[in-house]
Amino acid sequence: MSTTNDEHLGKLRRYLKGIETGAFEDIADLFTPDTTVEQLPNRIYPNGVRFNASQMSEGFKKGRQLFSSQRYEIKSYAFHGDGLAAEVLWTGTLAVAFGNLKVGSQMRAHSAMFLNFENGKIAAQRNYDCFEPW
Repeated sequence: MSTTNDEHLGKLRRYLKGIETGAFEDIADLFTPDTTVEQLPNRIYPNGVRFNASQMSEGFKKGRQLFSSQRYEIKSYAFHGDGLAAEVLWTGTLAVAFGNLKVGSQMRAHSAMFLNFENGKIAAQRNYDCFEPW
């Protein structure tokens, strides 16, 4: 059974909603067991970061501690075979102080997300995150 572009987009939407709610267990089935996620160098991760599916749950827990809310808005997207590229705007409201930002401050990042699917599941993700100044 082949997966359609609409199904891939639906999985991206479900994935981003899962990050917003902080419930990795609700979306764990979207990923292959050997999924890799890579964030290219940015203000938060100057050397970039790479992690696997088993490390994602811990990242979700950390996100719930750092942010009182997170929101993703898909601005545009394109498909290429089993790949999906999306331009996404992320807004996070801080639950704790971060650098010179106070609790309740918002952080924003404009992201290019590239997802590769295998057998209808996310097998790889690569992000280029551009944070607005703070």
